[in-house]
Amino acid sequence: MHYNNNAALVKRELLISIIKLMLEDRLEKDIDRIPYEMTSDPSYQSIRCCVYHDREILKSRILARLGFSVEQYVDDGTPLATYAREALARDRITAPILTVLDEACNACVKTQFLVTNAGQGCLARPCVMNCPKKAVSMVDGHAVIDKEKCVNCGICQQVCPYHAIIKIPVPCEEACPVGAITKDSNGKERIDYDKCIFCGNCMRECPFGAMMDKSQIIDVLAAKKRGEKLAALFAPAVAGQFKASLGKLVAALERSGFDAVYEVARGADITAEKEAHEFAERMEKGEPFMTTSCCPAYVEAVRKHLPALKERVSDTRTPMHYTAELAAREKPDHLRVFIGPCLAKRKEGMDDPLVDYVLSVEEIGALFVAMGIDVAEMEEQPLPEEALAGGRSFAWSGGVSSAVQAYLPAHIPFKGEAIDGLTKDSFKVLKAWAEGKHTGNLLEVMACQGGCVAGPSVITNPKVATMQLKKIAESSKTAQVAAHEAVAPAH
Repeated sequence: MHYNNNAALVKRELLISIIKLMLEDRLEKDIDRIPYEMTSDPSYQSIRCCVYHDREILKSRILARLGFSVEQYVDDGTPLATYAREALARDRITAPILTVLDEACNACVKTQFLVTNAGQGCLARPCVMNCPKKAVSMVDGHAVIDKEKCVNCGICQQVCPYHAIIKIPVPCEEACPVGAITKDSNGKERIDYDKCIFCGNCMRECPFGAMMDKSQIIDVLAAKKRGEKLAALFAPAVAGQFKASLGKLVAALERSGFDAVYEVARGADITAEKEAHEFAERMEKGEPFMTTSCCPAYVEAVRKHLPALKERVSDTRTPMHYTAELAAREKPDHLRVFIGPCLAKRKEGMDDPLVDYVLSVEEIGALFVAMGIDVAEMEEQPLPEEALAGGRSFAWSGGVSSAVQAYLPAHIPFKGEAIDGLTKDSFKVLKAWAEGKHTGNLLEVMACQGGCVAGPSVITNPKVATMQLKKIAESSKTAQVAAHEAVAPAH
């Protein structure tokens, strides 16, 4: 589903409202007014049966934005202010970082194929002739599918010359590459967290916005109000989310309350160099191939579903971790807040003791709006230390492997391949690699098609973001230039 849609806009509007109340010290006092104010606009159109049902859904959305799991939430009259108070008092958000809003879930019908009125009742009747279960028959000159016999193989759709047969999917189930989402006895979707890899595909694709991440924005703002110092660690993909230079983004982050700002592309440079050394060592030992490790959804997928690939995953840590190490060393009294476009990074952040909080691009964008910060209008602020082109290219598909290749000695053979998005089909490719049917010796794996720029929490068209990031990377120093400068004699 496109990054810009009504469900996403509603979620962002809620974020902005919550943040404004938090900044004005009115969260507990006025949070219960939000659902009523949003639905009282004369132009408001009900999504469900009535405005009252819509308000119930908005309440559950607010709970997710406050950092609570909302599976099976029932409004028992407890005011949102009570939950807000609890959120302000907690130390950390608890796992899992993904939650399902029962009230928002449409309980979509089981995936099925449907014959439309575009059918011509043709003489060839390939849909009837090719159905392996004899589920398609002709009734009054039109093809009809027997749902009891149909196994959803899709052959009828493939062979219809008029494209008259369509597939009606359950978007979240269809998007999940590991089969972690199924219906319960009430038809509502449930996530099996023992299978879930936190790729965020379901969150991106659900047209009802029923899959939501548990926000940590309240925790970060509460820490700031307590007087804590905050260090922002922004991922390479974040730079492409705002139509502004890196210097202006740094200025905006400082204006929004961060006391120090780190470009995670610096950590990506460390990851690239370390992965290159590791790759060279593995190749010299005669290993068949290595896969990258910077996508936590992929690493989670290997751990839960592809154990045969475990020994091929790079042992090198992620850009988030190495940047957090830099911040911990340089600003030990600062809480470290990673900012990215990714759901999986929330999971990684919870597991890494060097990372205190993880915010999404969506949240930081809402913070800018709530504070009246226009990134494009900010005065340029120089970065404390510039990252290299390789680290800044981690955000798009193919960028990681090219950054690793830049550090490789000439005698190391290199043939890079990429998995551009984790899907049911790409899992088949991964299984083939695990079985020895590999077509290269370095496999870059990205959970999101197009790379991190297409993460489930982005606010900018991924193609536009990629173009902007590539311009930034093209104007950056390469690893070779940086190495030459490091050994060049001083004048």
